[in-house]
Formats: sequence, structure tokens, C-alpha cells
Amino acid sequence: MAEAQTTLRESISDSTKDAMRSKDSLRVSTLRLVSAAIKDRDIAARSEDRCDGIDEPEILSLLAKMVKQREESAKTYEENGRPELAERERSEIEIVREFMPKALSEDEMKVAIAVIVEDTGATCLKDMGKIMGRLKGEYAGRLDMGKAGAIVKDHLTG
Repeated sequence: MAEAQTTLRESISDSTKDAMRSKDSLRVSTLRLVSAAIKDRDIAARSEDRCDGIDEPEILSLLAKMVKQREESAKTYEENGRPELAERERSEIEIVREFMPKALSEDEMKVAIAVIVEDTGATCLKDMGKIMGRLKGEYAGRLDMGKAGAIVKDHLTG
């Protein structure tokens, strides 16, 4: 296994143990959910003949997905008059984000996209998949793919 992969997995595991020692039940349950999601993906990866499980970019992508799910849940809870549940979702988001690299700002995203467009020689919307694939690989967990897609589209059509 790659050293960075081990480091992220160990970091999550160590944080879970620390949360258990300090009896922080929200943190323990959130980190256990993260660990379970990683293990599920590892099992799926092994069925694809990837014995080491998922790599760090895939873990970061998984964390980003978990954050997005919780943001949507928090919004739904707010809309349905359940602020205490929305607050719990937001607390879980903060815990998950501790293991993610700093997100790119919109300006940083535009620069990254411009560089990839130039590198790939992309000129039209047909090339969008190629650009999105590179973004997902190089900036996993650091950008909102929905926003990135809109920026790529503007870049290629503008």
C-alpha cells in the first residue's frame, strides 16, 4: 500500500480511538461511518482484482460524497422544521472535512481547469469528459464536481 493511503486510513483510525477515549459519541459514530464506507469500497475494489483496496484519491472522493450527502440532508431537515437534525448533519460534515484537503476556491478551480484544457488540447464540449476525469483524479475531494462541470462548460463554449 502507498504511504499516503496508509496515513489517511491511520489518521481516521487514530481519531476514532481518540474519540472513543474522550467519549465523544458524535465523533465516534461519524468516524465509524467513514471507516465502514471505506471498507465497503475496499471490498468492491477487491472484487475488481485490486487487492490493496481503494487508493487515496478514491478515499477523498468518498469523503467529498459523504459531505455532499450530509449537506443535502441538513437542507432537507431545515426545510422540514428539524433544526436539531440539521445541526447534527453539519457537525458530521465538520468531522469528515478534517480529513480532506482544503477545497479549491472558484478562482483556483478556474486556473486548474484552464491548465488541464491547455494540457489536453480540449476545444469543444466533446472533450468535457476527458477534462472532468483529470479533475477528478488530480483534485479528488478538493472541488465540487458540479461547479467544476459548469466552469468547464463555460470555458469550452466561451
